[in-house]
Amino acid sequence: NILSLWIFGLLFISSSEVHGLSSIPENCMPHFVLAKELNGLAILTCNSTPDTAITWKFNDVPVENEAFGQYTTQNGPDLNLSQVDFTMFGNYSCWSEGRMLSSVYLLEIEEPEQTFLKNQAISHDGLQCKSSFCFFSCSAKRLKSCQWVTSSGPVHGGGFQFQLSHSLSPYAEENTKLEVTVEAIDDLIFDRKTKKFFLREIIQPNSPKIAKCEDVGENLMVTIEPPSNWSTPHSFFTLEHQIHYRLLDNNQDRFSSSTLIPKTASSLRVRSRDSLILSTWSQWSPWKNLTQSEKCLSEGENSYSINSDSTLLLTINFPVFF
Repeated sequence: NILSLWIFGLLFISSSEVHGLSSIPENCMPHFVLAKELNGLAILTCNSTPDTAITWKFNDVPVENEAFGQYTTQNGPDLNLSQVDFTMFGNYSCWSEGRMLSSVYLLEIEEPEQTFLKNQAISHDGLQCKSSFCFFSCSAKRLKSCQWVTSSGPVHGGGFQFQLSHSLSPYAEENTKLEVTVEAIDDLIFDRKTKKFFLREIIQPNSPKIAKCEDVGENLMVTIEPPSNWSTPHSFFTLEHQIHYRLLDNNQDRFSSSTLIPKTASSLRVRSRDSLILSTWSQWSPWKNLTQSEKCLSEGENSYSINSDSTLLLTINFPVFF
C-alpha cells in the first residue's frame, strides 16, 4: 500500500496526488463529501444553475458507465449516490458543454483513535509540526494568522515539518490553551484530529553546548551555553543543566546538577530544561572527551535551525493505520 497524504484547511497551499485523487490547484479550496456510513446515501452538488444540463463523471468516466451506475440518480445539478461502498470513493466532477464546472471528493471517515498527535516546542517562541507522511498541514487557534500551511519537502531523518506565525507573548502567563486541528486524506480516507494544550506543557529545549572547562581547585568548572534557538533574554528564560560525566580511573557514570565536576572526569555531556516550568529535558549533547593536556576546549557551534521570535514549535506523528 503506497501511502500518500495531503491535508487542507482555511488556506490550502499545496497538495499531493494520491490514489484516485488528482492534484488540486493551489488557489482552490478542495471540496469533499464524507460518507458517514457504508451502504448509506451521499449527495454531491455541482456548482451550476438549476437549469444547466449537467453530466457527472467519476475519475473522468461518466458515472452511468461505472459498475455502480445503477446506484446513482441525478436530481437537477445534484448527484445522489445510494448504497455507498469502497468502489464509489474518489473524485467526481460535473460538466456542461465540455467544460468542467466543479469537482468534489467522496471520502470515507477514518475510525476514531487511529491517529496520534504528539506536540513539542523547542523554545517559548516556536511551534513546529512534523509528520511521517508525505504532506500535511494544520491550524492552531490563538495564533495571529490562523491559516493552514504545508511542508516544502522532507527533513533529515524522515517526515515533514512547518512553522506557524503567532502573536503570543512569551512573557505573559498562559490562560487559554492552544487548539491545533489536523485534517488528512490518506488513500481516500479522511481523518481529523484536534488537540488542546498550553505551550508550556510541550517545551523541550534543543541540546545545549559545552563552551569550556576551567580549573577551580580540585574541580573543573563547566561553562554551558543554551541552544542557539532558545528564547531570549536568557536571564529571563533560564535553564537548569545536568552534567553526565565518567571517571577516568574506574569509568563510573556520575551525574551532577552543579557545574563543578571532579578533575578525574574523562568525558562529559550535558542536557537542559526550563527551570521555571520544569519542562522536559533536552536530548544529551554529544560526549566531550577530556585529557590532562586538553580539558574542555570550545566546541564548534552545533547545527540548529534558527527560528524567528514569532514562531511556535509542534510535532505531529501519524502512525500507519492500514
